[in-house]
Amino acid sequence: MLFFQTALADDLATVKKKGEIRMAMSGQYPPFNFVNDKNQLTGFDVEIGNEVAKRIGVAGVPLTTAWDGIIAGLLADKYELICGSMAITSDRLKSIDFSDPYYRSGAQLFVKKGSALKSIADLKGKKLGVTLGTTYEKWVRENASDVDIRTYKGVPDMILEVSTGRIDGFISDKIVGALAIKEKNVPIELAGGLLYEEKMGIALRQGNAPLKEAMNSALDAMKNDGTYKAISMKWLGIDVR
Repeated sequence: MLFFQTALADDLATVKKKGEIRMAMSGQYPPFNFVNDKNQLTGFDVEIGNEVAKRIGVAGVPLTTAWDGIIAGLLADKYELICGSMAITSDRLKSIDFSDPYYRSGAQLFVKKGSALKSIADLKGKKLGVTLGTTYEKWVRENASDVDIRTYKGVPDMILEVSTGRIDGFISDKIVGALAIKEKNVPIELAGGLLYEEKMGIALRQGNAPLKEAMNSALDAMKNDGTYKAISMKWLGIDVR
């Protein structure tokens, strides 16, 4: 194990030598990360990641991969970072590391407008959507065992499913869901308050103190000089730090 951690500790030197750092995300999480109509991967996460990369002296290379296998890909060295709105959890910290939090949000229930469903307690026997491999899926399985859980690739798929009545609601990030239903002008609304708060970080392999310190320094500088706020306002309309 010591050799493994020592070998990983030169990730910063390695990416500087290559001149680039690979950053994985699902590409299914607008406005944080998504593929636009020009087939370009873009969004809040992409711009934050690219700015961090720039400040540590390399080019950011954002790429997409399936969310349920994204940690395995990091551990297999398919990319150096996960910059895809990943929540920092104790379970994840057993196998990977994180930067300081770069934004905060939380889990929210969304239902069709006019629905009698107002909380998780109302969902007994109902169909509920979650994105496969997320903390939301884990939370629902642990806290709502009497719900019919359906898994999806991302929020856009769940919005369509609720709009057409194939599922009764879905749980996702409050900011992501609220912005998505506003943009798509669909008959979906927030039900109740936050189920729990989450802090999102940029994930990296363990044993990478130099890279982690460089990322944290970049994030601090971005927050202090106004760059972070400008990116947040552009994509989200609020400062989410």
